[in-house]
Amino acid sequence: MDHTAISGVSGYAPTPPAARMENHGSHMVRIAMAGGQDVFARSGSMVAYEGFVQYEANPPAVRQAASQWLTGEGAPLMKCSGDGLLYLADYGADVVCLNLDNEAMSVNGTNLLAFDAHLQWGVERVKGLAKFSGQGMFNVGISGTGWVALTSRGTPVVVDCGRGEDETYVDPDALVAWSSGLKMKGKRSMKAGALIGRGSGEAYQIAFSGRGFVVVQPSEDSTDRLRVRG
Repeated sequence: MDHTAISGVSGYAPTPPAARMENHGSHMVRIAMAGGQDVFARSGSMVAYEGFVQYEANPPAVRQAASQWLTGEGAPLMKCSGDGLLYLADYGADVVCLNLDNEAMSVNGTNLLAFDAHLQWGVERVKGLAKFSGQGMFNVGISGTGWVALTSRGTPVVVDCGRGEDETYVDPDALVAWSSGLKMKGKRSMKAGALIGRGSGEAYQIAFSGRGFVVVQPSEDSTDRLRVRG
């Protein structure tokens, strides 16, 4: 038996859970499952589990929201329950875990990996801000006290909007999530070739103000904002 090889692999072994949801490396979330503490997770995101974990595709709560999801491909969430450790990932994307404390946030559907099932949630339309196309965008609103795991195309930055004295400007295609209490408005840069934003030659940003946070990814997301992982 090659003890050197075993020693090398052991550096990647799981450590005892310190929180309900936490990172295992930067591209995976580990969830400590227990009876009565179910989780909604992106369909197809399970990469491993220990113990006894069950999965329910297209559960009733998701079917109820599916009519608003507008993917045309069915509901993109599954319900996970049981006891053990559950590992989730999404094609090697970076993962960030947030612990909501009686807070509310709006999440880009493509960036939602998992959340505690006891949290309040629903599909919501963010009017007039989706790439300024006039069609609006559909996000997932989540509120309450519990854990949420998000994905990011590259290492994300969580911008604290602070005291709300200044506005924070974000490229809409780089948006991952934001505090629901923040005020939002669109801004257009009239000069072609502006430094923020890519595409039409004009730069568009979303201005956030108030108290809360904004999660931004370094790589712009130009896909359907509620893509289903196949």
